[in-house]
Amino acid sequence: MADRVVTAFAPATVSNVACGFDVLGFALEAPGDEVSARFVEGGREPFSSEASPKRAPVPLPLVRIDDITGDDGRLPREAARNTAGVAAQALLTSLGERRGVALSICKGLPLSSGLGGSAASAAAAVVAVDALLDAHAPVETLITCALEGERLGAGSAHADNIAPALCGGFVLVRRASPPDIIRLPVPAGLTAVVVHPDLEIETSRARAMLGDTVPLADAIRQWANLGALVHGLHRADFALIARALEDTIAEPRRASLVPGLSAIKRAAVEAGALGCSLSGSGPSLFALCRDAHTAATVAAAMTTAVRAEVGGDPQTYISSIAPQGARIVSPCAS
Repeated sequence: MADRVVTAFAPATVSNVACGFDVLGFALEAPGDEVSARFVEGGREPFSSEASPKRAPVPLPLVRIDDITGDDGRLPREAARNTAGVAAQALLTSLGERRGVALSICKGLPLSSGLGGSAASAAAAVVAVDALLDAHAPVETLITCALEGERLGAGSAHADNIAPALCGGFVLVRRASPPDIIRLPVPAGLTAVVVHPDLEIETSRARAMLGDTVPLADAIRQWANLGALVHGLHRADFALIARALEDTIAEPRRASLVPGLSAIKRAAVEAGALGCSLSGSGPSLFALCRDAHTAATVAAAMTTAVRAEVGGDPQTYISSIAPQGARIVSPCAS
């Protein structure tokens, strides 16, 4: 149907999860981004107007962006410079599709927040386009294509946001290309608190602060924490999870980006959190809690601490670990 419109929602995600730099991530129930897709006239032609039969074909773009809301006009409307547009184009190319597609994007996630905003847009785009085409592409294909959008948005194709945004749950990225994604168990009651201060941190800037080398002692401690966290999730051992939620690699190098980071983390733990760290590259912070009641107390404590240390009016979310990632929805569900 020429007028058919398909809308997909993809949730916010927490990546790194303290000790799992670039390999751990989990999905929240909300907030998230929505992308709607529809067919448009004029897909890929065999030659552009400037091509001749003796020259190689010059493909025309298959994707255009009709509209973006929720971004205050800051995101590029050119598909080749937009994470959702690039991801959608990658999927169409992968499937050998020749029909043109127009996207409309509704940003429910704040920009440069550390909540996987570029991943959510890319994930929602590939799920919407896949459903529009009725292609039923394997999830590995969707991940690979969404990663092309993430590469544009974050500067590199790391899957610790893309994988949970598409698959849901708590995931371990053993390898991004080709995707090797391992779903980890989620202990009953485990609840996340995420507080987004009135700050923005560009992922590329935060990654540049890390450098190219890590002291061996820091790496050994990080590996030990990662193994302990995975084991703690399998055993529903909250005490072990609490001991493992420590980042010796990224957070110490990025701490200066969030004023009062140590005080905010201390407030979370004193209120009952298992642990607290930066969400992705920040400035958002996440805490994991053993139940929803504790999470409510932790959320209040973290919000108060962020107001005191950073100022402004932070956004606070309490969520279980969402078992489902990107999915088809009615428009404006976010």
